[in-house]
Amino acid sequence: MWYLNSAVYDRGLDHNVREAWDLGYTGKGVVVTILDDGLERTHPDIAPNYDAKASYDVNDHDEDPTPRYDSTDENRHGTRCAGEVAAIFNNSLCIVGIAYNARIGGIRMLDGDVTDAVEATSLAHNSDHIDIYSASWGPDDDGRTVDGPAKLTRRAFEKGIREGRHGLGSIFVWASGNGGKVADSCNCDGYTNSIYTLSISSATEHGNIPWYSEACSSTLATAYSSGATGEKMIVTTDLHHSCTNAHTGTSASAPLAAGIVALTLEANPKLTWRDMQHIVVRTARPLNLRAGDWVTNGVGRKVSHSFGFGLMDAGAMVRLASNWTTVPEQRKCVVFYPARYKTVPHGNRLQLQLYTDGCASYSRNKVGYVEHVQAIITLTAPKRGDIQIYLTSPSGTRSTLLAKRARDTSRTGFREWAFMTTHNWGEMAVGLWTLEINNDGWDDAELIRWDLVLYGTAIEISSTGGTSSTSSSPSLIPRSLSSKVRTRHGDLWDDTSAAPVIIASNYMALLSSLFNFIAFYLFKLSIR
Repeated sequence: MWYLNSAVYDRGLDHNVREAWDLGYTGKGVVVTILDDGLERTHPDIAPNYDAKASYDVNDHDEDPTPRYDSTDENRHGTRCAGEVAAIFNNSLCIVGIAYNARIGGIRMLDGDVTDAVEATSLAHNSDHIDIYSASWGPDDDGRTVDGPAKLTRRAFEKGIREGRHGLGSIFVWASGNGGKVADSCNCDGYTNSIYTLSISSATEHGNIPWYSEACSSTLATAYSSGATGEKMIVTTDLHHSCTNAHTGTSASAPLAAGIVALTLEANPKLTWRDMQHIVVRTARPLNLRAGDWVTNGVGRKVSHSFGFGLMDAGAMVRLASNWTTVPEQRKCVVFYPARYKTVPHGNRLQLQLYTDGCASYSRNKVGYVEHVQAIITLTAPKRGDIQIYLTSPSGTRSTLLAKRARDTSRTGFREWAFMTTHNWGEMAVGLWTLEINNDGWDDAELIRWDLVLYGTAIEISSTGGTSSTSSSPSLIPRSLSSKVRTRHGDLWDDTSAAPVIIASNYMALLSSLFNFIAFYLFKLSIR
C-alpha cells in the first residue's frame, strides 16, 4: 500500500511503517477497538486477530459486534476501519494492517440512537484490557453545529485517561471531521477539540489538503486518506469477506493513526496518554505537506491548522518511544480575564490581553511549559458564524480558534465553550496572552467571559521525555508598560480531583509590575 512505504513518490510521502516493522514492531500485545457501526469479526483478514474482550454490541446489548446487514451495506464503516489497523499479514487477501499482530475489537454503537449513555458505555468498555480506542465519527459536519460530549461521556473520557490501562491512560484517537467543503471548524466539535483525544486530519497521496478536511488549532497530526478524483484512496477490508480500495475521508485517517500508535505502544508499553501525544508532536513530519499556513512556533516546531504538526512517522515514533522517559504529571493553571461583558462592535474587533505567571504561587498547578491551551469563551452574537477568534501566545504563535462559518446562523453564541490549541506545545506559559475576536456581522456581539486554561509541566521536557537536566522554571516576564494590558485578577488553583477551588491574587506578580512601573517613570523623569 502506497501510504505504508512509498517507493514511487518523494521520500517522506508515506508513514514510514516499513522501518517500524524492520525494527520488529508489529503491534503484538496491543489491543485496539473500533467504536463504530459494528465489526465483521469473521472476515478472514480480521478473524485471526479478533479480540472478544475488546468487543461489545451497545446497540443490542450483547457480546457480538457483528454489523446489521441490509441491501445498502451502510454498516460497513467499522469493518473498513478495523482492517486498516490489524488485517493479518501475508494471507493474499485485502491488505496488511499497520499493526498486523495487534488484537482488534469492535464496539457496535452507531447503529441506533447515539445517546450520552451509549457513547459513555462505549468509551469505558474494558478499559484495562483495551489500549487504544479509534473513533471516526462526531457531530454533524454541516458548518453550523457546535456540539460535544455530554456529562456521562465527559466523565468517561476523564476516567479513561486517569484509570484506563491500569492508570497509564486510555488512548483515544479521533478523526477531525469532513466538513471542509462547507467551511466547518473541528474546534466546534467537542470530541476532536478535547485535550484527551489525539485528533487526526487527512492528507492526499501527493501531500495536499483534501477537499473535505477541516482546519482547526486542535488537530495534533495527520494521516493519509483520499483526495480529489483520480487520487488514490485507502485499501481495506469490507463486508461479506470482501475488500475495497475506496475507503475515504478522515474516517480512514484515524485508524491508520491508531495502528501507528499500536506499534509505538509495543515499543514501550509504559507510555502514558500524554507521553503518546508528546511523541506524536516530536516526530510528525511537516515535509511535503502543502499548506499555506505553516508557521514555526516559539520552540521551533512547524505547525499548521490543516495538518497539525505533520504526517505521523511510524519509524520515528517507535525509535523515540523505545528510549522515552515518562513525562511529569500534568499541571493545570486557570487564569480569569477580570472584566466581563465586553462589546465586540459589528464590522470591527475586540482585543484583550491577559498576563499570567503560570500560577507560579501554587506549586501543584504551576505551568512553566505548555502542552494544550484552552480559551473558554461565553459569547453572544446575532449570527454566530460571523465571529472569528484568535489566540496569540507570549512567544507570538497565533492560533485560529474559530474561523468564519457562513452557514452558522445560530443566535445562541457560545456558552463556556473550550476552544483548544496544540500550537503552543513546548512554549513557555509565562507572559502576555492576546485574545482577538472579529465580528463581521451586522450587529454587535458581546463577550461575557473569557478564561485562559494552560495545561503542561512545571519543568521543560527533554528530547526523550522526562525533564531536561539543564532546564529550570522560566523567569517571570514583566508586562510591557507601553501595551494595553489589563490587570490580571488572579490564578485559579484547580486540582482535577474533587479538591476545593481557591481564587487568590498573585501578590508577587503585582509587586513586580508596580516596581517596573516606578522604575520606568523615574527613568522618564531623568531624561526630560
